[in-house]
Amino acid sequence: MIDLSLSDLLAITGGRATASVAPSTVISSVTTDSRDVLPGALFVAKPGEFSDGHAFIDKALSSGATLALAERVTLDEQRAEHPAIIVDDAVEAMGQIAAHIVEYLKKKNDAVVIGITGSAGKTTTKDLLASILSKVAPTVSPIGSYNGEVGVPLTVFSATEDTKYLVIEMGATGIGHLTYLTDMVHPKIGVVLCVGTAHAGEFGGVENIEKAKGELVEALDASGTALLNYDDSRVARMAQRSGGAVRYFGTVSNKPENASVWAEDVVVNSDGQPELTLEFSNGYSQRITSGLLGRHHVSNILAAAGAAAELGIEAALIAQTLDGLTAGSRWRMERIERADGVTIINDAYNANPESMRAALRTLAELGLPNEQGVARRTWAVLGEMLELGDESRHEHDVLGRIAVRMNIKKLLVIGWGAKLAYNSAVLEGSWGDEAYFVETIEEARSQLAEQLLPGDIVLFKSSNGAGLRHLGDDIAALVKEGEDA
Repeated sequence: MIDLSLSDLLAITGGRATASVAPSTVISSVTTDSRDVLPGALFVAKPGEFSDGHAFIDKALSSGATLALAERVTLDEQRAEHPAIIVDDAVEAMGQIAAHIVEYLKKKNDAVVIGITGSAGKTTTKDLLASILSKVAPTVSPIGSYNGEVGVPLTVFSATEDTKYLVIEMGATGIGHLTYLTDMVHPKIGVVLCVGTAHAGEFGGVENIEKAKGELVEALDASGTALLNYDDSRVARMAQRSGGAVRYFGTVSNKPENASVWAEDVVVNSDGQPELTLEFSNGYSQRITSGLLGRHHVSNILAAAGAAAELGIEAALIAQTLDGLTAGSRWRMERIERADGVTIINDAYNANPESMRAALRTLAELGLPNEQGVARRTWAVLGEMLELGDESRHEHDVLGRIAVRMNIKKLLVIGWGAKLAYNSAVLEGSWGDEAYFVETIEEARSQLAEQLLPGDIVLFKSSNGAGLRHLGDDIAALVKEGEDA
């Protein structure tokens, strides 16, 4: 992180220092988690849904934090004030500090901010783009899925004096959320991947999702560039909302004149990996094989390639980097091969109807007969898709039917929130030992440990809150740790 003095912090946040803060105080890192405190850290005591950061100030300071960013004065065991900067809103003050750092880097290094949003694919795209840009200059990108009002500042805080590129993942669960983030970092390039039904319940419908995602495009000034997915009509029409230039990526045959990068001859190989020819606007083309799993990742690959191209990165370097590149973050179509020949695909970090269908399609393709005519048995282990609002019952009903129609051999549905997927699968024709329902992850773990056979392919897919990603890890580790599957 870029060091900031007490006077810097007070000027940035408009806060006041408690009497115990030394005038010479300098911070060298920022954290919201008292367990991650490093010497010289600023501990942000943000209020939370389940706990209040103010209760952890004492622990953070004893672990080496220099001072706290707090909304009220707190005392130590001797009833002395903790060293802190007191502000009205700790999270808002975090954003103000992040905005200061971004502006500092823009002046010092001509740093560039790339904002990425969409209903799915944000984390994979930012990982791909960061891999490309880091070959050219110091690059900062989020850990995991840091993409909100807390995650974006934490990403910025990891920048150093040399940082040239800041790849910022931007998530939203309501109108105005992206505007808050864009006002903080002022991106030069805004990438919009797709408009789906993730968080539809919170947004109040897909139309509001489109409106919210387009806030990234609206934030661009005349020097900026909107990079839009031409294959998604809701994204493509955001062009009229852009204050800057508009460029597209996609796969359809009617390629627009202002296309940045395009995919031709897309196929999925027997390992489930997309193979495609990258076509750049400067005429350069190269055939690549992605290390990612699933046809749906083509748009993420193109988005990363297009953003890098718009930044002036050589097309050959972009293609070379993307060729064979695997996922950089966990639980995103993460493939693990067990010693007994069972393949685990752990894609249970998040889920919505679109990503569910994409994951099931990939599973079905992986189960098709190989050149020797041997097919593998496929398992779909599915949990609830959260935050769908009024569409939840319908979408879970559709999910079970899709699994049957894609000829998934075994369906295991976990939890009452997802049970409609099991019900509809049975009505669609799966019965007996083809479809199962269990209430708990523990029941699912026991059933999978007992029934999986060498050669099986098992997909774990659910929203983060359903916890299936950890079940996937447990099942993947059974044989690795020497246990009997």
